[in-house]
Amino acid sequence: MIFKGTETRSVRQLEEEIENMGAHLNAYTSREQTTYYAKVIEKDVGKAVEILADILQNSKFDEARIYRERDVILREMEEVEGQTEEVLFDHLHATAFQYTPLGRTILGPAQNIKTITKEHLKNYIATHYTAPRMVISAAGAVNHGALVDQVKKLFTHLSADPTTASQLVAKEPATFTGSEVRIIDDDMPLAQFAVAFSGAPWTDPDSIALMVMQSMLGSWNKNTGGGKHMGSELVQKVGINEVAENMMAFNTNYKDTGLFGVYAVAKPDCLDDLSFAIMNEISKLCYRVSDADVTRARNQLKSSLQLHIDGTSPIAEDIGRQLLTYGRRIPAAELFARIDAVDARTVKRVANRFIFDQDVAIAAMGPITKLPDYNWFRRRTYLNRY
Repeated sequence: MIFKGTETRSVRQLEEEIENMGAHLNAYTSREQTTYYAKVIEKDVGKAVEILADILQNSKFDEARIYRERDVILREMEEVEGQTEEVLFDHLHATAFQYTPLGRTILGPAQNIKTITKEHLKNYIATHYTAPRMVISAAGAVNHGALVDQVKKLFTHLSADPTTASQLVAKEPATFTGSEVRIIDDDMPLAQFAVAFSGAPWTDPDSIALMVMQSMLGSWNKNTGGGKHMGSELVQKVGINEVAENMMAFNTNYKDTGLFGVYAVAKPDCLDDLSFAIMNEISKLCYRVSDADVTRARNQLKSSLQLHIDGTSPIAEDIGRQLLTYGRRIPAAELFARIDAVDARTVKRVANRFIFDQDVAIAAMGPITKLPDYNWFRRRTYLNRY
């Protein structure tokens, strides 16, 4: 609805302005942040900032358009439901963070979409789109001083409510619950599941070590091959024995918690062997870690972080996200130094903190009758050696 006209611009005027500049204007929402962004050539930076300021502060939220937009969002929800990986991670969050805000999906239930009103939208913006909780970032052909002056001049109608994101999170903290959700559907050709542990928030010193551990576990896709020759022992086991179609380790950070684990897609008769390989390699991080593996994972992590910011759009997004999460942008040299400080001993310590004898959250979909039960996974979070 932000893009559906303001007090001074109709929808058509807004679209024509963007088209005439050859610009790109869009938005996306994650579980904790919403981003509105424009991509323009150098001479139109001022115009783009003015448009962003206008739509964020003066949107009309016409009731007739809200009614029409509901159908668009319901169709979008149907599209998301067709993306099985997205659906599985929504179920994983719902079971891991049940009864807390982080367990809810981004789109929310269909009933909410059907009943949302102009007042709901206005209240949401008044509560969340406040000056202390908003960051305006830019990258590329931008004059920093001119941009700062323009932002000071244009963003004057934002609420100055001093409530910070941390205060809101403290009211409804995310609590991890060891649990599982299983959706058996024997009509699906492949089974998919995710096993996750409670992870670290953005500002936790151990969040960097978890990133290195994610690189150590690695990712693999049957179509790309190469599993037998990759550095990760988990990927080697999966590739040599061909027990999965694809798998990936994940490490998601939030304001006050996180999720660390492995997602995999496999044929129904491979689930037992695949589960054993995954849990064996995850729990092994608590006991046996080689310096060579950690060095490889550190280098891989550094290269992937640099490759991720390969243009002005991801750089601007990176600046904004880091300012919201850390209160500053961490220089690459500092980030690399923190990654290099992770050694085999650090990995074992962090694994003992987050993995050893800790509850897990499991989400599984498809023909999963041969997937081991919850207690089987829970018992393999530690290793009794005599």
